[in-house]
Amino acid sequence: MTETKDEDVGRLKAFLRDLYYGRTQRARYFRFALLVFDLLTIVFFLISSMADPAAAFHIVDIPIAAILLADLVARAIVANRPWRFFFRFTSIADLIVIFSLLAPLLLENLAFLRVVRMLRLLRSYHVVVELRETSAFFRRNEEIIQSTINLLVFVFVTTAIVYVIEVHTNPEINNYFDALYFTVATLTTTGFGDITLQDTLGRTVAVAIMVFGVALFLRLVQTIFRPQKVHYTCQTCGLNRHDPDAVHCKHCGEVLKIPTEGEW
Repeated sequence: MTETKDEDVGRLKAFLRDLYYGRTQRARYFRFALLVFDLLTIVFFLISSMADPAAAFHIVDIPIAAILLADLVARAIVANRPWRFFFRFTSIADLIVIFSLLAPLLLENLAFLRVVRMLRLLRSYHVVVELRETSAFFRRNEEIIQSTINLLVFVFVTTAIVYVIEVHTNPEINNYFDALYFTVATLTTTGFGDITLQDTLGRTVAVAIMVFGVALFLRLVQTIFRPQKVHYTCQTCGLNRHDPDAVHCKHCGEVLKIPTEGEW
């Protein structure tokens, strides 16, 4: 009986490992379906964060939570160290998102919990890994796409923090979009002044956004819009970023033989 149970567990692990890491057509379709689901849930979370918390369409929270929980458990099963898996930052973020979806069933429907779901954006890195394997366009523009994803994650998670802190104390911030407007105005150093944070905690967050956020925001924007580079290590000096059409290394002058796909 025990051997049969162990065999069943082994078959389940093998099946899930093939779905999440395999190279079969079935595995690729499965991971593509996960990518689509991730993107749809992110869009849903963005829309629901600005909607009435009692709106009827929030009934979809429960099936979304069930799918996220099943995905989390499946990834834990195939992990080399399942218990350590649950202490990863992305796993903790997923647990917080699942709790935020189920909390209204047990507690008062707290509006701020909907905004915590922006942590789901952290799963975008799973999308990055999959696209690197399947899309030639992504491989050519990976740095720009990754910087864009980092920028979106930073902006929306920072906005969620501003919203959670200010929504009940600041009459100027009534929904997620108000917090997004304040965050973007601060990060871009526009500072219209029509929305301000008055309490001590809010001002502390504003200072953190201005000191650390602006520098990171500008760095990410610079990465997105600066001329594209390719990764190729110079055998003489080790410089590994060059212009796509470079013939010589800018650092040491060594002749480069950067492989291309005939596009430059």
